[in-house]
Amino acid sequence: MTDTDRQQHPAWRKGKARRTTFGVGLGVLALVGGLAACSESKDIAEAPPSASPSEAPSAIPSDLPNATPSVKPTDLRKVTCEYRKDDTGSPAKFVGLPPKRLSKAVINAKAMTIYTNLGKIVLDIAPGDTPCTVNSFAFLASKKYFDNTVCHRLTTIETNGLGLLQCGDPQAKGDGENPTDGTGGPGYLFPDENLGPQYARGVVFMAQAGDAANSNGSQFVISYTDENAQLPQAYTPFGIVRQGMEIVDKIVKGGVNTAKDGVDITSDDGGSNAPKIKVVIKTVRVS
Repeated sequence: MTDTDRQQHPAWRKGKARRTTFGVGLGVLALVGGLAACSESKDIAEAPPSASPSEAPSAIPSDLPNATPSVKPTDLRKVTCEYRKDDTGSPAKFVGLPPKRLSKAVINAKAMTIYTNLGKIVLDIAPGDTPCTVNSFAFLASKKYFDNTVCHRLTTIETNGLGLLQCGDPQAKGDGENPTDGTGGPGYLFPDENLGPQYARGVVFMAQAGDAANSNGSQFVISYTDENAQLPQAYTPFGIVRQGMEIVDKIVKGGVNTAKDGVDITSDDGGSNAPKIKVVIKTVRVS
């Protein structure tokens, strides 16, 4: 999967806007070790076949970076985050670069709340596992970056072999017809963190092109099925839904908007796979 639909298709080149989408399989945060243990028992061989290249690029880095070790709260003050300019040519809503050092509020953050038109979705987060990811979300939320944005992509086991709701593109229309949906970001990128857990139901992770490690932006994905264990452990898991999965289930039950030509949002030619039930993020808070 990619940085929402900055999800990158193998055909995207530097200088051309990239979509964020996904390849095949994920893991769970250290803060939910019990769930991780459960999901790890799932036989990957039982997962459905991977989708075609136009639906979910399977290219992934041959060598994934080592998992980021958990950082003690007392040591988070020493963490330095690196955010670099996004020079891929992707559309951007630039509100500045996050601070390199974590504030006390970020260090003490325990939850990220996504307020939507359908209700609120609350995530448990752990700055000790993903300090720079949490720092980025806190910064963007403070700038109202996510306010009045839409979740632009919904994949189902039937349509893509994956069960994911993708959000975080500030310019997406989420109508299933807009060819630029999934290409937007904050104008900066940052490295992967906490790789290793599986992407079971309820896990929330960063979206980025499967063949573009360390290129996180603002797009993120909510996993609503354990079938996503087939995804490669190449995407930063930064939270798990504590409250609001019934909202995601309602969105999934509503179905998918398919473009008139049937082309998936991840192709070069147009978009589909937007949720029929419109999902508007009113605001995001990290606390």
